Amino acid sequence: MSILPNIAVIGGSYVGVNTAQQLATKFSGRFQVLLIEKNSHFQHLFAFPRFAMTNKVDTHKAFIPFTPGTFANCPAGSGVVVRAGVTKIDKGEIWLDRKVELNGQGLDKIPYAYLVIATGTKLTPPSTLPSSDKADGVTYLREHARKVETSSNITIIGGGAVGVQMATDIKEVYPEKSVTLVHSRSQLMNKFHPQLDGIIKERCKELGVKLKLGSRVKLPAKGYPTDGSTFDVELQDGSAISTDFAVIATGQTPQSELIRALSPESIDDAGFVRVQRTLQISDIRFPNMFAVGDVADTGAHKAARPALRQAPVVVENIEHLVKNEPLEVYDVVDGPSIHLTLGITKNIKFINSPGGAPEPKVIWADDGKFDMGIDSVWQRRGGGPNALL
Repeated sequence: MSILPNIAVIGGSYVGVNTAQQLATKFSGRFQVLLIEKNSHFQHLFAFPRFAMTNKVDTHKAFIPFTPGTFANCPAGSGVVVRAGVTKIDKGEIWLDRKVELNGQGLDKIPYAYLVIATGTKLTPPSTLPSSDKADGVTYLREHARKVETSSNITIIGGGAVGVQMATDIKEVYPEKSVTLVHSRSQLMNKFHPQLDGIIKERCKELGVKLKLGSRVKLPAKGYPTDGSTFDVELQDGSAISTDFAVIATGQTPQSELIRALSPESIDDAGFVRVQRTLQISDIRFPNMFAVGDVADTGAHKAARPALRQAPVVVENIEHLVKNEPLEVYDVVDGPSIHLTLGITKNIKFINSPGGAPEPKVIWADDGKFDMGIDSVWQRRGGGPNALL
């Protein structure tokens, strides 16, 4: 039996998994789809801000086995999860940081016909974890939650989604604690319509979250103390906030090193991968290489929902390349949107001016769960009955 050529997807978060699943279904019997990921388990990142502030959840379930769930609903044998880090790529091969078993062979270098880069961005812990192993990740989140539980004066630095969610969560669960949310701009969630800023500020007022806006924090090179001692979070306007635990929730760094090493001109000034409207990388020497999700400069808002619309374009364009047909283009059809928790049960779906409307769409709900419905996520992604896997 001959070995099928490979379509490889590097990066096993939401967009990478979704792309790999669509590819495996489309090209079953013609290509073998490889999902290459350094983490031992799928990480449900949306739960991390909540799971990093309380131990009254099953932390294990935020880490879901890739196998067998990832390709369970795809044709048998169409997809394989490869656990490895990627150290280098070229036009037709992928170098791994370890030897893996694939098709009965031990390989540290894998050939491919088509490649999709879905490596995403790296955030500050606890949004991105410092280890790739589940056991270490569970330990990290539980320790972080313990520090939140034992602290009295907590400062959250960064007024994006993670910062807002953590501040409102902590203040609702621990109303006796002092919680201060710091943001360098006067508008929170400033990539969205200003109406969202007003909604968040009103919710913070309801809960008693203090706001310090309009000045940037002077982050210390060696980080803040984590031993429970009291220290000052200093700001560039000369003010300081006395605190005993600080959470940094700022910035995202594109994980684009593989493309930078291969084609520096395909990386923009912010570090994102430049792509054509076909979602191929901008360097025309590599027509078999695509980039999707947060790592790619597609013009779409950096979130899972718009990125998931990129996967079908990649799937169809690989089919077009196989058949030597004209390629399809990806268009950004929607403005930024988000499903944001503002405490344990209260949450909001906020859509910037949908369909060209002058005002954003706002949908309130009070149906949130303390563990963010992790059991349903676990089952939906094929975690099986054992949360300790």
